[in-house]
Amino acid sequence: MRALHRLIHALPRAIDAELVREQGLPLVEYLTLMNLSEAPGRRLRMSELATACEMSLSGMSRVVQKLEAQGFVQRIRCEQDGRGWNAVLTDAGLARLEQAWPTNLAATRRHFLDHLAGLDLEELAAAMRKIAT
Repeated sequence: MRALHRLIHALPRAIDAELVREQGLPLVEYLTLMNLSEAPGRRLRMSELATACEMSLSGMSRVVQKLEAQGFVQRIRCEQDGRGWNAVLTDAGLARLEQAWPTNLAATRRHFLDHLAGLDLEELAAAMRKIAT
């Protein structure tokens, strides 16, 4: 359990440090762009995006505001009810994500996957998904 606790905190910090150093893009911003890129129409309601990124709505609003200022995300009113807001990934945001992706992948491999040699990664992924739900 102690090792798991350390991993939960150390792994994101290590990946974040590499993304910031090599790309100038914090992990939370990378994850925001990634989640939007995988969403239908590259858009998510702000509350859904916050949940996907494991953040509070106010924290997510600050991240999106920063990404919006850089032209990577656009906020638009929800068409369904007109009260909420959607975050929409722009073409520039997708390009920025694609630029940062190799750094994220290399960091994930170096700090996590390379340490799992000999394990069944599909089985491990299935177990992690089960735990997460």
